Amino acid sequence: MTNTLTLTNTQARRLFLDRHALSETPAGDARGDALLDLITRLGFVQLDSINILARAHDLILFSRRPRYRPKDLKSLYEKDRALFEHWTHDAAVIPMAFYGWWQLRRERDAALLRSRWRDWRREGFEAQFQPVLDQIREEGPLCSSDVGAGEKRSSGGWWDWHPSKTALEYLWRSGALCVVGRDGFKKRYDLTERVIDKALCGPLQSPEDTARTIDWCCSGALDRLGFATPAELAAFWDHISLAEAKDWCATEVAAGRLQPIRITGADGTARDSLARPGVADDPALDTPPCSRLRVLSPFDPALRDRKRAERLFGFNYRIEIFVPEAKRQYGYYVFPIMEGDRLVGRVDMKAFRDRDALVVRALWPEHGVRWGKGRMAAFEAELARLTRLGGVTTVTFEDGWLRTHDS
Repeated sequence: MTNTLTLTNTQARRLFLDRHALSETPAGDARGDALLDLITRLGFVQLDSINILARAHDLILFSRRPRYRPKDLKSLYEKDRALFEHWTHDAAVIPMAFYGWWQLRRERDAALLRSRWRDWRREGFEAQFQPVLDQIREEGPLCSSDVGAGEKRSSGGWWDWHPSKTALEYLWRSGALCVVGRDGFKKRYDLTERVIDKALCGPLQSPEDTARTIDWCCSGALDRLGFATPAELAAFWDHISLAEAKDWCATEVAAGRLQPIRITGADGTARDSLARPGVADDPALDTPPCSRLRVLSPFDPALRDRKRAERLFGFNYRIEIFVPEAKRQYGYYVFPIMEGDRLVGRVDMKAFRDRDALVVRALWPEHGVRWGKGRMAAFEAELARLTRLGGVTTVTFEDGWLRTHDS
């Protein structure tokens, strides 16, 4: 790859953070159209039920717009119908304008899940399709607890859904139903025909329709990543296969609409990637990001791809929710801390609303990052901001909260 552009690690970080709305000062309106514009810029926002400080989607938006409040997202989703809920790599809220591009995913899920769930779920879920649809048509939006009267319930997890719950999920994932909101974190389902504009709901008619969707997926992913490998493009929305992404990249390179580049990682090694022509002139490469320290969600779009985050930032992270307590390196739910274009630490903390306190249990500075008075003051200022999102008014620190990686 002679004469191939190589981005320095600093340039790559700047470009990546710019695309994830983490370069500019966190400020500005976070309601209505302004909030929709932010979510559109990100592509989607992952939903998560765990509420240690705030739910993941709320912290993702708050970290970019501190004026954001959870009611603003609920209004945009449930009242304005500007968002819909479906899957990327996980459950997410997505701009309604993208609904038609999910048809490929819905059709593929319809085939995949029907065969998979016959093995993984309780018997009989397919027989509940029509009864569930009829009940929703008659009664309006329903939750899983409203369907399947008389079916055996379980206190277990996803592997033990009752048949009508499984039918609900299948009909949602394949398109006959849509989620119109949540009671707590319990989904409410309605008939798609009553909620979504018919113009967005048509089936794929031809191979050309599939090709257009692949192009949209890859192009949209690249716009939001700045640079990417075919595997990273395929994984972004998680709609298409690696082979489809590779074919798209080859076609775009041959047509001059993509250029091979090399990305320098945090360890100094370079890795082949792809970007738009003219990336060398992108203003983001020469624009240092805002230096304000901020706490990120473990599910932040900038960190979702753990391997990419490690290559770019030298930040090795895994969520330890499912790790037995005795084997955890850090904690159950630990938040990364970003300052400028660096990840400078991670913090184990929880909002105890009954005690009106955000309790910091442990802070680990990253290797080689000194936490002096200035950085500590910036951290305390961020904690004060987070109390508003967490619904508390005070911050307390447990004994021995400042750690090293050996403690």
